[in-house]
Amino acid sequence: MIKLLALDMDGTLLDNQKEIPQAHIAAIHQAIKAGVKLVLCTGRPLVGVKPYYEKLSLTQENEYVIVDNGCAIHQTEDWKLVNWRQLSKEDIIFLDQISKQTPAQYTLFDEERYLVVDEEPNNLVTYDASLVFTTPTQISLEEALHPDTIMFQAMFLAQPEELDSFEAQFGDVLSQRFSAVRSQPVIFETMPKRTTKATALKELTEKLGFLPEEVMAIGDANNDIEMLEFAGLGVAMGNASDYVKSLADAITDSNEENGVATAIEKFILNQ
Repeated sequence: MIKLLALDMDGTLLDNQKEIPQAHIAAIHQAIKAGVKLVLCTGRPLVGVKPYYEKLSLTQENEYVIVDNGCAIHQTEDWKLVNWRQLSKEDIIFLDQISKQTPAQYTLFDEERYLVVDEEPNNLVTYDASLVFTTPTQISLEEALHPDTIMFQAMFLAQPEELDSFEAQFGDVLSQRFSAVRSQPVIFETMPKRTTKATALKELTEKLGFLPEEVMAIGDANNDIEMLEFAGLGVAMGNASDYVKSLADAITDSNEENGVATAIEKFILNQ
């Protein structure tokens, strides 16, 4: 029996226009009414999650969100940080040294801000920030290393061809030191070592007293793979790559065809 629903956002909960289909909202409400706990699991920072959570109209519920690809867990009752993992000073300096060797723009995320280190935000970064309802802020490396600042994750953004070269040159090095993933054609993400959506989801399920087999996870991208594998039932969206689909237990419709609602109805409401 499914007791926890772990739900990716972009390409899963959201359609291609970055909206939540009404069918998804209705199905989520039915699942919660049936006693299922909802956990949004996203690479987005918290600022890019809150407006969507409000659209779900779940203000009476204390649910949880996993943001920054597993770096932080917040409870929705007061948006308090429940648990987190952060980049070290040495990590931030190491990434800065790599950024000096590439045209990819080096960005960092703290609890509230989308940050660009030692450069003016370019058009790609500005556009990406707009998708999470914020504007990027330029900071110095010294500011990034301030002891009172928690930096959850870093991203390198560049056009697909440039990021192909970046990944070919630095992908292995970054994967040895960090949890690293090419989550989108223009985004390469780095999190603290052994930090994924799955590690945060495991911590949260244990906190709530659930077993992995009581978890259903739905996702579409490479940064969802560990989460789909952790869950007792991992469901890939119809718009996922063939590789992601091959690792899932089931496949639902696409994010343009109310795939989340279809999966909830099939595996939660009709069980």
